[in-house]
Amino acid sequence: MLRCSNIFFMKKKKSKKIQTKGNKKNQELGQTKNSAKLVLFVFGIGPIIGIIIFLYSKGFFNSPNI
Repeated sequence: MLRCSNIFFMKKKKSKKIQTKGNKKNQELGQTKNSAKLVLFVFGIGPIIGIIIFLYSKGFFNSPNI
């Protein structure tokens, strides 16, 4: 009976180690996803905003005077 309890505890420890490795991978993957979202936002939305500001400063959005 004592041996069974030791085996049970050993199995429990192994599953915890596997879960922590999985959690670390998930956290790293989450950071990678967040970084990718940030990069896509900066390089995707940033130039569009820059073009809009440039065109606005040149009077592109003003109505023409006849």
